Amino acid sequence: MGKIKKHKLPFISITYWFLLLYIVSALVWWFISLERQNNQMYIYRFEQLKKDEPFYAEKILALDDAKARKSMQYIGEGLTFFVLIMVGAAYVYQAIRRQIKIAEQQQNFMMAITHELKTPIAVARLNLETLQKRKLQAEQQEKLIANTLIETNRLNTLTSNILIAAQLEGGKYHADFQSLHLSNLVDHCLNSISVHYPSRRFTCDVDKDIWINGEPLLIQILINNLLENAVKYSTPGSLIAVNLSRENNRSILSIIDEGLGIAAHERKKIFNKFYRVGSEAMRKTKGTGLGLFICKKIVQDHKGNITVINNLPQGSIFMVQIPLLKRK
Repeated sequence: MGKIKKHKLPFISITYWFLLLYIVSALVWWFISLERQNNQMYIYRFEQLKKDEPFYAEKILALDDAKARKSMQYIGEGLTFFVLIMVGAAYVYQAIRRQIKIAEQQQNFMMAITHELKTPIAVARLNLETLQKRKLQAEQQEKLIANTLIETNRLNTLTSNILIAAQLEGGKYHADFQSLHLSNLVDHCLNSISVHYPSRRFTCDVDKDIWINGEPLLIQILINNLLENAVKYSTPGSLIAVNLSRENNRSILSIIDEGLGIAAHERKKIFNKFYRVGSEAMRKTKGTGLGLFICKKIVQDHKGNITVINNLPQGSIFMVQIPLLKRK
C-alpha cells in the first residue's frame, strides 16, 4: 500500500496540474483568437468605407464602438470561464486531498487494528497453550487465567469500539435513554480501571447524586475511553485525577493527566475519525484513532460538548459537559 501511494501521488499531481494548465492555456488561446478575429473584421469593414460617402465619421465611430463592445464581451466571457475553471479546479483539488487524507487515515487504522488484534490474541493463545501443555501450580494457573481475561477484555473493548463507532456514525444505534446516576457510574469505572492498572495513581473528587438523562452503555464507554486515554498518554507513576461536579444545570466531568499534553493545532483534529498524532510507524502508544471520535459522538448525542485544554505545567484536561436530569 505504501509503495502504491508513493508512485501514484506524483502521477496524480502532475496529471492534475498539466490538465489545469492545458485548460487555462486553451482559454487564453480562445481569447486571443477571438480578439484577432475581431481586429480583422474591424479592418475589413474599415477598408470597405469610402471617405466621400455620407456619415463617414459616424460610421467610423460605430465601428470603433462595435469593436470595443466585442472586446469587452470576450473579456467578460473569458473571466467568467476562468473563474468557473478555477472554482472547479479548487473543488477537485480539495476533493483529491480529502480522499488521500482519508486513505492515509484508513491505512493507519488498518496498521493499528492489526497490531491491536494480534497482541492480545498472541498472549491469550500462549497462555492457553501453557495451561494445556504444562502442569502448573494453582497460583500460576490463576495468574495465567487472569492475564488471559485481561487480554480478552481488551479484544472485547476494541471490537465494541469499532461496532459502536460504525453504528453511531450511521445513526443505527438505538440508544435507551434513562435516568442515569452519573456519580455511581464514574465511581464504578474508576474502580474498574484501578484494578486493571494497579501501578497507576488515581484520585477522585465526585459530587454525589448527579443524575443525567443518558444511555448507560454509551456513557460507560465514554468514561472508560477517556480514562484509558489518560493512562495511555501519561507516564507510569504520574497522577490521573477524575473530577465530577455540577454547574449551571450541567454535569462537568474532568479527566486530568500529567502526560505530554496536546499541541494547540492538534486539539480539534484528535476528535476526528481514525486521527492519531504522529506517524503510525513511529508512535509507541497503542490505539486505533476511534476512542476520542466515539467520545465526541456520544457527548453530542447527549446534547453536551467535550473539550481539551492543557494541564499546567504538563498534561491534558478532557472536560465533558452534559445537561443534568430535570427533576419533576
